[in-house]
Amino acid sequence: MECLYCFLGFLLLAAGLPLDAAKRFHDVLSNERPGYMREHNQLSGWSSDENDWNEKLYPVWKRGDSRWKSSWKGGRVQAVLTSDSPTLVGSTITFAVNLVFPRCQKEDASGNIVYEKNCRNDTGASPDLYVYNWTAWTEDSDWGNDTSEGHHNVFPDGKPFPRPWKKNFVYVFHTLGQYFQKLGQCSVTISISTANVSLGPQIMEVTVYRRHRRAYVPIAKVKDVYVVTDQIPVFVTMSQKNNRNSSDETFLRDLPITFSVLIHDPSHFLNESAIYYKWNFGDNTGLFVSNNHTLNHTYVLNGTFSLNLTVQAEVPGPCPLPSPRPPKTTPPLATNLKSFCLNPLVTAGDSTLVLREIPDESCHITRYGYFKATITIVEGILEVNIIQVTDVPMPRPQPDNSLVDFVVTCQGSIPTEVCTIISDPSCQITQNPVCDPVAMELGDTCLLTVRRAFSGSGTYCMNLTLGNDASLALTSTLVSINSRDPASLLRTANGILVSLGCLAILVTVIAFLMYKKHKEYKPIENSPGIVIRGKGLNVFLNHAKTLFFPGNQEKDPLLKNQPGIL
Repeated sequence: MECLYCFLGFLLLAAGLPLDAAKRFHDVLSNERPGYMREHNQLSGWSSDENDWNEKLYPVWKRGDSRWKSSWKGGRVQAVLTSDSPTLVGSTITFAVNLVFPRCQKEDASGNIVYEKNCRNDTGASPDLYVYNWTAWTEDSDWGNDTSEGHHNVFPDGKPFPRPWKKNFVYVFHTLGQYFQKLGQCSVTISISTANVSLGPQIMEVTVYRRHRRAYVPIAKVKDVYVVTDQIPVFVTMSQKNNRNSSDETFLRDLPITFSVLIHDPSHFLNESAIYYKWNFGDNTGLFVSNNHTLNHTYVLNGTFSLNLTVQAEVPGPCPLPSPRPPKTTPPLATNLKSFCLNPLVTAGDSTLVLREIPDESCHITRYGYFKATITIVEGILEVNIIQVTDVPMPRPQPDNSLVDFVVTCQGSIPTEVCTIISDPSCQITQNPVCDPVAMELGDTCLLTVRRAFSGSGTYCMNLTLGNDASLALTSTLVSINSRDPASLLRTANGILVSLGCLAILVTVIAFLMYKKHKEYKPIENSPGIVIRGKGLNVFLNHAKTLFFPGNQEKDPLLKNQPGIL
């Protein structure tokens, strides 16, 4: 009898050998310790990695196996795995896998792998067009035939491919003791809900197989860490006018700083949430609460300050089921219909009905996010203005160069350098940027003159900046330069002389006519009035000469009696 028991035990042990010898998904895909997956809840659409792996159809190669070198023509394929982690628990996380082929290889619109035109790798240009012509394989076999039930049109766990299955790569994702299989081309994406994912860092592993006739060949393995958190991922950007470098978290006093909050929510999980921003700027100005993600704040003192931001989001969610209440004798049932309803599934005794509260439909879950930073406030250049623009006189005409002086003032700290950029009137196309150090003898007053040369006539845009270690202030103005061409100057001078000549002739004619009109014939010896009229005519002519020829006044003896002009 004992021999019979031993024989039956041997048969049972032998029957169990194939099961024990068969590889499972967690043997192929992961090096995690046994029982790891039992710590997590089921992911929707995923399967347990306790399932068997079809090693005959999908061979398993360990790291360092020499077969990896010949898994792809022309070199090794690299798989790049990315995700939009960190992810707020309850939202959706997306993973993307992209295959990087050897040099000069790419995937065409049909999914075949071809050589790029006019591309040479280490072995030179290939005479073949295709690296892998899977379209031809499909036409020569039943691979892509929807009526085919070939045993090779299945995933590693034996599940059939979704139709149509004209894809050339098999991707197997593995995380949290579960796996997901997907057909794809050179890039695929998947998304999973993190509602059942444990908080903290997790590992996603991906194994990629390619078609090889009626079997598959592994070509790449990759893994990456992703993070699931119960805190809202928050980032804050800080910017300020005239600040030279915002990345060092050093800002200027008496100028507003713009704080802009960025919430990392790629799946738009918080779109329907009420979000509040609570600011403490660390300068004893109190707590600021806003529902706007952007806020301006001005520091009025120099020093170092601790910035603290708390983001609060009210996330709509399902309401928890209320616990049953003990039966009450009063008040009567009819008076409580507004707040309670009958639950026929919960009874106390044989005849007593227990009441339960109707859940509030506006339930929500509160999530928080935090941001902290230490910022330094210093004095800087707050404002710069051009208060005067003047042409610089030149001893001789310079047709190709004009000098202009710009008188500049600023507020705040003293600059150490001044830079100008001359460009077209739209201030878009720059010509010649020039920078000069500012003299140290400025003292406490920011007033300086900047001289710049302009080539040719026209209208220019001149950008001027004053800077020091902490700040950089900018202003701009339009400058009009008139032509200084010698020919143009000669034509202008000739025009002026001609005009003055015509005016002199006109005055002479008028004077002669007036003289003829007022002249009377009388004997000279008895007519003293002639002298008076003669003097009046001389006075009139001299006044006319004074008006039109002021340079000749000093030669006239009549001017010798006028005070202040000698």
